[in-house]
Amino acid sequence: MKKFLAYFLYTLLLSAIVCACSDDLDIHKVYTYDLVCMPVQKKIVQGETAEIRCQLVKEGEYEQAKFFIRYFQPDGFGELRLDDGMVFKPNDLYPLNKTTFRLYYTSHSTDQQVIDVYIEDNFGQVVQKTFSWQNDKGDDEDNEDKE
Repeated sequence: MKKFLAYFLYTLLLSAIVCACSDDLDIHKVYTYDLVCMPVQKKIVQGETAEIRCQLVKEGEYEQAKFFIRYFQPDGFGELRLDDGMVFKPNDLYPLNKTTFRLYYTSHSTDQQVIDVYIEDNFGQVVQKTFSWQNDKGDDEDNEDKE
Protein backbone atom coordinates (compact mmCIF):
# COMPACT_ATOMS: atom_id res chain seq x y z
CA MET A 1 0.00 0.00 0.00
CA LYS A 2 2.90 2.34 0.75
CA LYS A 3 4.36 1.67 -2.72
CA PHE A 4 1.01 2.39 -4.34
CA LEU A 5 0.67 5.67 -2.40
CA ALA A 6 4.27 6.66 -3.32
CA TYR A 7 3.65 5.93 -7.04
CA PHE A 8 0.38 7.84 -6.88
CA LEU A 9 2.08 10.89 -5.30
CA TYR A 10 4.98 10.75 -7.82
CA THR A 11 2.50 10.53 -10.68
CA LEU A 12 0.49 13.41 -9.28
CA LEU A 13 3.62 15.53 -8.80
CA LEU A 14 4.89 14.70 -12.29
CA SER A 15 1.53 15.60 -13.88
CA ALA A 16 1.49 18.91 -11.96
CA ILE A 17 4.97 19.75 -13.31
CA VAL A 18 4.03 18.81 -16.87
CA CYS A 19 0.86 20.90 -16.74
CA ALA A 20 2.76 23.89 -15.32
CA CYS A 21 5.16 23.93 -18.27
CA SER A 22 3.97 25.37 -21.54
CA ASP A 23 5.49 25.67 -24.98
CA ASP A 24 3.53 28.86 -25.63
CA LEU A 25 5.67 31.97 -25.34
CA ASP A 26 3.99 35.11 -24.14
CA ILE A 27 4.57 37.26 -27.23
CA HIS A 28 3.32 40.81 -27.03
CA LYS A 29 1.64 41.57 -30.38
CA VAL A 30 -0.30 44.74 -29.68
CA TYR A 31 1.68 47.88 -28.90
CA THR A 32 0.25 51.35 -28.48
CA TYR A 33 1.29 54.00 -30.97
CA ASP A 34 0.73 57.67 -31.72
CA LEU A 35 0.88 59.94 -34.74
CA VAL A 36 3.27 62.83 -34.09
CA CYS A 37 3.11 65.77 -36.48
CA MET A 38 5.11 68.95 -36.94
CA PRO A 39 3.14 72.21 -36.53
CA VAL A 40 0.97 73.03 -39.55
CA GLN A 41 0.12 76.45 -40.97
CA LYS A 42 -3.18 77.95 -39.75
CA LYS A 43 -4.27 79.79 -42.91
CA ILE A 44 -4.60 78.59 -46.48
CA VAL A 45 -5.71 80.10 -49.80
CA GLN A 46 -7.83 78.22 -52.32
CA GLY A 47 -5.45 76.25 -54.55
CA GLU A 48 -2.61 76.34 -51.98
CA THR A 49 -1.03 73.15 -50.63
CA ALA A 50 -0.16 72.65 -46.96
CA GLU A 51 2.45 70.10 -45.92
CA ILE A 52 1.86 67.88 -42.87
CA ARG A 53 5.00 66.06 -41.67
CA CYS A 54 4.11 62.93 -39.72
CA GLN A 55 5.82 60.16 -37.83
CA LEU A 56 4.26 57.02 -36.40
CA VAL A 57 5.77 56.49 -32.93
CA LYS A 58 5.31 52.94 -31.66
CA GLU A 59 5.75 51.63 -28.12
CA GLY A 60 7.30 48.41 -29.44
CA GLU A 61 7.96 46.49 -32.63
CA TYR A 62 5.88 43.61 -33.88
CA GLU A 63 6.82 42.38 -37.34
CA GLN A 64 3.27 41.50 -38.40
CA ALA A 65 1.72 44.81 -37.34
CA LYS A 66 0.18 46.63 -40.29
CA PHE A 67 -0.99 50.22 -40.36
CA PHE A 68 -3.63 51.91 -42.47
CA ILE A 69 -4.63 55.52 -43.07
CA ARG A 70 -7.95 57.20 -43.87
CA TYR A 71 -9.32 60.71 -43.62
CA PHE A 72 -12.64 62.49 -43.36
CA GLN A 73 -13.36 66.14 -44.14
CA PRO A 74 -16.24 67.53 -42.04
CA ASP A 75 -15.71 71.18 -43.17
CA GLY A 76 -14.59 72.62 -46.49
CA PHE A 77 -13.40 70.82 -49.57
CA GLY A 78 -9.92 69.77 -50.61
CA GLU A 79 -7.61 66.98 -51.61
CA LEU A 80 -5.25 64.96 -49.40
CA ARG A 81 -2.36 63.00 -50.86
CA LEU A 82 0.60 61.04 -49.59
CA ASP A 83 4.20 62.01 -50.36
CA ASP A 84 4.37 59.29 -53.02
CA GLY A 85 1.56 61.02 -54.95
CA MET A 86 -1.34 58.72 -53.94
CA VAL A 87 -4.53 60.79 -53.69
CA PHE A 88 -6.86 59.70 -50.89
CA LYS A 89 -10.63 59.46 -51.19
CA PRO A 90 -12.51 60.37 -48.00
CA ASN A 91 -13.24 57.38 -45.72
CA ASP A 92 -11.32 54.88 -47.88
CA LEU A 93 -8.71 52.80 -46.07
CA TYR A 94 -5.17 52.76 -47.51
CA PRO A 95 -2.12 50.76 -46.37
CA LEU A 96 0.58 52.84 -44.68
CA ASN A 97 3.96 51.26 -45.35
CA LYS A 98 6.21 53.92 -43.78
CA THR A 99 6.53 55.25 -40.25
CA THR A 100 7.77 58.67 -41.41
CA PHE A 101 5.76 60.30 -44.16
CA ARG A 102 4.30 63.57 -45.42
CA LEU A 103 0.74 64.42 -46.27
CA TYR A 104 -0.16 67.25 -48.64
CA TYR A 105 -3.52 68.97 -48.34
CA THR A 106 -4.62 71.15 -51.27
CA SER A 107 -7.47 73.57 -50.61
CA HIS A 108 -10.39 73.63 -53.05
CA SER A 109 -12.56 75.89 -50.91
CA THR A 110 -12.79 79.48 -49.68
CA ASP A 111 -14.29 78.45 -46.33
CA GLN A 112 -12.77 77.06 -43.17
CA GLN A 113 -11.41 73.56 -43.78
CA VAL A 114 -11.05 70.69 -41.33
CA ILE A 115 -9.72 67.18 -41.92
CA ASP A 116 -9.59 64.27 -39.50
CA VAL A 117 -6.78 61.78 -40.19
CA TYR A 118 -7.13 58.27 -38.76
CA ILE A 119 -4.30 55.76 -38.40
CA GLU A 120 -5.52 52.21 -37.72
CA ASP A 121 -3.62 49.00 -37.10
CA ASN A 122 -4.63 45.43 -37.86
CA PHE A 123 -5.47 44.88 -34.16
CA GLY A 124 -8.27 47.47 -34.11
CA GLN A 125 -6.46 50.38 -32.44
CA VAL A 126 -7.15 53.84 -33.89
CA VAL A 127 -5.32 57.16 -33.49
CA GLN A 128 -7.01 60.32 -34.78
CA LYS A 129 -5.57 63.80 -35.46
CA THR A 130 -7.49 66.87 -36.62
CA PHE A 131 -6.07 69.63 -38.82
CA SER A 132 -7.88 72.87 -39.57
CA TRP A 133 -7.23 75.93 -41.71
CA GLN A 134 -8.88 79.31 -41.96
CA ASN A 135 -9.31 80.85 -45.40
CA ASP A 136 -6.59 83.43 -46.07
CA LYS A 137 -7.96 85.93 -48.58
CA GLY A 138 -4.74 87.95 -48.67
CA ASP A 139 -6.46 91.09 -47.28
CA ASP A 140 -3.67 91.70 -44.76
CA GLU A 141 -1.09 92.21 -47.52
CA ASP A 142 -3.32 94.67 -49.42
CA ASN A 143 -3.92 96.76 -46.28
CA GLU A 144 -0.19 96.96 -45.53
CA ASP A 145 0.58 98.19 -49.07
CA LYS A 146 -2.02 101.00 -48.82
CA GLU A 147 -0.66 102.41 -45.55
